[in-house]
Amino acid sequence: MENILLIEDDTTLAMGIEYSLEDEGLNVEVRHNIEDGYNAFKKGEYDLILLDVTLPDGTGYDLCKKIRKEDSIPIIFLTACDDEVNIVMGLDIGGDDYITKPFRVKELISRIRAAIRRNSMTSNKTKTKDIISFGNILINLEENKVIKDDHELIITPIEYKLLVTLSRNPNQVLTRNQILEKIWDSSGDFIDDNTLSVHIRRLREKIEDNPASPKHIKTVRGVGYKLLSKV
Repeated sequence: MENILLIEDDTTLAMGIEYSLEDEGLNVEVRHNIEDGYNAFKKGEYDLILLDVTLPDGTGYDLCKKIRKEDSIPIIFLTACDDEVNIVMGLDIGGDDYITKPFRVKELISRIRAAIRRNSMTSNKTKTKDIISFGNILINLEENKVIKDDHELIITPIEYKLLVTLSRNPNQVLTRNQILEKIWDSSGDFIDDNTLSVHIRRLREKIEDNPASPKHIKTVRGVGYKLLSKV
């Protein structure tokens, strides 16, 4: 049974979500503010966090940034604001997905299961001991680790899958659709025009010495991206 941490200050909405998710076989722990939510995260073992953006003691963005320094657990934002700036901000700081209120319970459950499935696929250790390296970056496929200059990087499951996908096709241009099919469900569900660009930018900020002038991940305008194996 998957364990979900729900951080939502609207008690009525939280009760509704808790009931619906548990009816689907998920175990839900509810907290109503950032402090209690973070303490629960530190003490518990969760498969995913549902995180409200507006909380009484701060914003979900602040908590997301704090958690991302320690863990790559999937985070789905719950937000009443559906404008592009806020959505991109949530993805940019480390969120895996977002859903705007009001939402349909079945859609929320589908997004939760998709995020957990992606994380599980990334977390399962492979049976090979392959090492992929380029420049000052090393990817340990057995341990699902990315090392830069002998220091392990903290990256999300989506960022890891994105990097592995590009690195397994060195010096080849991959279209946006090819990349999306590999790192998300092949149906392309839950993806908008901004998502891939946001994750590419986040990944560059972690692996590139100068993200503004990337040497590893190159943009091929109007087509997609390619990873240069030699720089």
